[in-house]
Amino acid sequence: MKIPRIRGLLLFAGVLVALVLGVVIASNVVFKRQVQDKPWPATPTAAQVASEPPAPPAPAAPAADARQQPALAPDGVASATARLVERAGFAPPAEIDLPDDEFGKMVRLGERIFMETGKHAPQYVGNRLNCVNCHIDAGRQADSAPMWAAFVHYPAYRKKTGEVDTLASRLQGCFMYSMNGKAPPADSEVLTALQSYAFWLAKGAPVGTPMPGSGYPKLDKPAQAPDYARGEQVYAQNCALCHGADGQGQRVGDTQVFPPLWGPQSFNWGAGMHGLANASGFIHANMPLGRGRTLTGQQAWDVALFMNSHERPQDPRFTGSVAETRKKYHDTDDSMYGRTVNGYVLGSGRP
Repeated sequence: MKIPRIRGLLLFAGVLVALVLGVVIASNVVFKRQVQDKPWPATPTAAQVASEPPAPPAPAAPAADARQQPALAPDGVASATARLVERAGFAPPAEIDLPDDEFGKMVRLGERIFMETGKHAPQYVGNRLNCVNCHIDAGRQADSAPMWAAFVHYPAYRKKTGEVDTLASRLQGCFMYSMNGKAPPADSEVLTALQSYAFWLAKGAPVGTPMPGSGYPKLDKPAQAPDYARGEQVYAQNCALCHGADGQGQRVGDTQVFPPLWGPQSFNWGAGMHGLANASGFIHANMPLGRGRTLTGQQAWDVALFMNSHERPQDPRFTGSVAETRKKYHDTDDSMYGRTVNGYVLGSGRP
């Protein structure tokens, strides 16, 4: 007597499963159809951006303190390029325009070194950073120390070295400090490739004149002095997702997906990013990644101080004494080197 009832229940369950599967399949078909019929809009090229008619002027808004007010919209790669075209009438060439010759091969090598520095120039790298970590969008993005600007701005006098640096010597310094490694010889293939890549990115850029978007933006000093506790909160809310609560970034296998911000695998105490002004300008313009200018200026200063209040590899110019090294190279409010934070003297080498 129970068998017919069981069979009836099984039949009902089978019909129900078939109906559910039918709805799921139909939904997937509709979704795929919508995606195929309505693809994501392509990112406009620099030429298209430059040729578009200017937008009508926006109505005047009340004056506000830009340091304290977040931007209305994220400032990603596309918008940074659009602003560069508008301000300077220049955009770096598209990768599709690379010449297919010996020079093009050298440029491509330079791009590979730039994107995966430890893989393609391991003998000169002492940490897990790549050039692209501080020069976003393969060295193209404005306000992220783009390589096209570096090429047209050098040779130039630098206070750090007390000399007129060439682009080659500037790149050597990047390997010594930002990569915590050693300088490639001036005639090495690594430096030739990187300079060729910068030269190609600068195609059409004016030479010998300041260019908008070069270097990192200079933020005004904040209304309140930068604060470790506030910076820690900003970090937890906006940075830890990518860089980790411990600041060590994220790896997938042998690939460093997001860079470490402090500790033994980060930049050393001689790198430009250890300075609060450089770090805050970079963070405000570019971070969180793809959402630049969403932090206030105050938040950028606070989180820069928090990031640079952790230990990192020693300055290669170390004299044997933290106090002496600070006096000689870091005697400024811009540097946390040699200062005491949470009972610890930064630069003294704690692991």
